[in-house]
Amino acid sequence: QVQLVESGGGLAQAGGSLRLSCAVSGVPSSSTYAMAWFRQAPGKEREFVSAISQAGGSTDYADSVKGRFTIFRDNSKNTMYLQMNRLEPEDTAVYFCAARNPVGTWDLCFAYDYDYWGQGTQVTVSS
Repeated sequence: QVQLVESGGGLAQAGGSLRLSCAVSGVPSSSTYAMAWFRQAPGKEREFVSAISQAGGSTDYADSVKGRFTIFRDNSKNTMYLQMNRLEPEDTAVYFCAARNPVGTWDLCFAYDYDYWGQGTQVTVSS
């Protein structure tokens, strides 16, 4: 059973940076799974942030974070990351990592397309 654990959230000032990590366990290798980051702010729907292919060679971003966030993964460490730069107060949310079974395309941006979820990590950006 795939288990995902996020870390790295916290408080940052606007314009600052944070790096989130998502550790994958319960499987021989994380490279089997396409993965993604989503976020959910209070009172809002969970929204897509970024996705990455199994080997990490292809990535996709929501327009709101393009140019500021970078997704990458190290399959030798079974870990995925989200480097967040130039943070804005609007980035405040709980951030979730997600993985999907290797069926179909890797580039999916709807929460229902993902099979496994972490518990989330809080990111708060002050102005």
